[in-house]
Amino acid sequence: MNLQDTFFNWLQMYIVHQARPDDEAAKETLDFFALILREDHGVQHLELVDKIDRQKIHIAYEKDGISSKQSFDRESAEKLLDDINSNPIYNNQ
Repeated sequence: MNLQDTFFNWLQMYIVHQARPDDEAAKETLDFFALILREDHGVQHLELVDKIDRQKIHIAYEKDGISSKQSFDRESAEKLLDDINSNPIYNNQ
């Protein structure tokens, strides 16, 4: 999985886990993508930044000793949570 896709998947699961902290599947999936970022891509110190931007979600990280940022469209990143919340099967945690 390429770095861009892994960041996006991690971000979607981060959003889901923040909204549904008791959802063990969300936590396990978030941990899985964090592991891929660390082990396969050498990413460290991953965090969300600039939370007031209504259009984008920004991730700050360190890779190979270099600090960088990655941005994603907010609506796309939040779509998984919207899909989960709109499906009654997943609303009985």
